Amino acid sequence: MPHYFKQVSDGEFDSTELTRGPWSLDHQHAGPPSALIARQVEKHLDDPGFHIARITIDIVRPVPIGRLVVRIQDEHTGRAVRTLRSELHGAGKLLAVAHVVAIRYGKTGADHPDPGFPVPAHPGGIAENPFPFFADRPGYHETMELRFASGSFAPGPATVWFRMKCDVVQGEPASPLQRVMAAADSGNGVSSVLDINQFTFVNPDLTVHLHQYPSGEWICLDATTTTNQSGIGQTRSILYDEHGQIGTAVQDLLVASRQ
Repeated sequence: MPHYFKQVSDGEFDSTELTRGPWSLDHQHAGPPSALIARQVEKHLDDPGFHIARITIDIVRPVPIGRLVVRIQDEHTGRAVRTLRSELHGAGKLLAVAHVVAIRYGKTGADHPDPGFPVPAHPGGIAENPFPFFADRPGYHETMELRFASGSFAPGPATVWFRMKCDVVQGEPASPLQRVMAAADSGNGVSSVLDINQFTFVNPDLTVHLHQYPSGEWICLDATTTTNQSGIGQTRSILYDEHGQIGTAVQDLLVASRQ
């Protein structure tokens, strides 16, 4: 089975070329390392009674395609809320810092879904539309099956179903949370308002909020990007699985001209 990472030792991983992103041949798309951090957080929590409600990842430096080390420490351990900090290192440098909030499940009988967000059209009846970057080289674009429920790669908002076609770590089926993190970082790519040949719009962070634990292989992003002349933008994505809305994702953007 194709995979993003091969585990070398506890917390240490070698990256494959399938992690390659759209901005550089030498650097990763932020989706795979975000999914790797989520995988390590899940293993560290090791308690199905806790639901990961928020993950914020600050990307300090571009993540190289090479050996990575993930470190995790507890910041607060309570009966109902736990907070954790994770660091991603590579080539002797700090690459990313993640902050995680986990909340204990509880039965309240209060189920109030947001009626303003119906589930987008099912991906089964939509044609596949692959990523248009680095088509001649291995990379993240090969690991995601994309189906547009609305919009397209043309500038503007888009609603897109993602299905990951590989493992995050070799030999391990990806968890639903890992699938969300791998897809959520693509909101700015599928809803871009700028020409990728003329501008870069890299996100230095990713925040995912989940009020419902995801299920199944398909994750949908209803994504909208805004930018201005300051060189700062933002992408906001409503997240779905096949049953309904599960949360939101936000990416701040650093916008720059390629000229």
